[in-house]
Amino acid sequence: MEVYAFQSLSLVFYKDSSCVYSSQVRKGCLFRPSVNYLSRNLPRWTHRRDSRYFSERKNTLSSSMTYTTEKLDHWLLEQNVDKKLTRCVSAVFDACKEIAYKIRTASCNKIACFNDFGDEQLAIDVLADKVIFENLDSSGVVGVASSEEVPREQKLKGSGFAVAFDPLDGSSIIDTNFAVGSIFGIWPGDKLVGTKGRDMAAAALVVYGPRTTISLALKDIDHVHEFTLVDDFSARHGQWVHTNEFHSVEEGKLFAPGNLRAIQDNPGYSRLLQFWLNEKYQLRYTGGMVPDVNQILVKGRGVFCNPASASAKAKLRLLYELAPTAFVVEKAGGKSSDGKQSVLDIVIQSTDQRSQVCYGSAGEVERFEEYVGLKTLSGLSA
Repeated sequence: MEVYAFQSLSLVFYKDSSCVYSSQVRKGCLFRPSVNYLSRNLPRWTHRRDSRYFSERKNTLSSSMTYTTEKLDHWLLEQNVDKKLTRCVSAVFDACKEIAYKIRTASCNKIACFNDFGDEQLAIDVLADKVIFENLDSSGVVGVASSEEVPREQKLKGSGFAVAFDPLDGSSIIDTNFAVGSIFGIWPGDKLVGTKGRDMAAAALVVYGPRTTISLALKDIDHVHEFTLVDDFSARHGQWVHTNEFHSVEEGKLFAPGNLRAIQDNPGYSRLLQFWLNEKYQLRYTGGMVPDVNQILVKGRGVFCNPASASAKAKLRLLYELAPTAFVVEKAGGKSSDGKQSVLDIVIQSTDQRSQVCYGSAGEVERFEEYVGLKTLSGLSA
């Protein structure tokens, strides 16, 4: 018998590969996910083989079962995260929990409104933006916040941190029921413009998919830590539990190529794409940057890029998307580049600053710089 347990939920493997779900307050509920699914998604859940944790009745757990995967607040406490930063991170997680619920239940019909950049919004975009601002403001530790939907630094009633975020990245594909995400960057102080990505205190990538997860990177904590939203069947819409840790991005034949229109007048990008095809790389691209980058962390290999050309300009914004994502990727052992340098070393000069980008293993990012570097791009624009 093998047991994987967390919080108030217990997953038990028996020799016949069946799986029984139980809890202290809900007995008798059966849940039978595949063993392959659990082995992929629950890699760090503690393995127990002690009969003290089981009652004499077959397939039931005793009330003395200990749950070992940590909830978010416990994990932050054990890591000795600064109290103010803990409040800021908790506000982000609370907002994402509410957004996840709204995404599951919201209508995805488009409405006639546009953000300040002219991008068409969905109703859920507006709601997500509002939820995040409200949670950051009520935290009391955020003095400045800026959203891609409202691209200016807005004063809040707290002090300690400045937060930039993309409330719902990939909203144009949400009506197809693809995975979408949110992106957060947290800087110490009271300003965003004039800083660098490397100055961040924390960053997070949120994936709203079959599971809702947050990949969290903290400046003073090694690696990237994944938290999964687990349903607790209450009005709280679930709890966040620590389920994984990402610490390396190795070489591997998996690619997610964005902005493919640029291959028409960017020969370097065309050569790079042909290289991947010739080498029989696996194409894994959904059109949502957050899930496409997050898969690199989960798989521990691969590359995502979004090059630019004279006719297909860079669309991704440094403050809201590129810098926070680079912080997460590099904390997980990967690399980032705009074609010349790490994205984390670029000074953020305006809220609308944009760039081409590549994330992935060291070898893949180096190849990107060789084929689609800024010198190459400058030559195309001349």
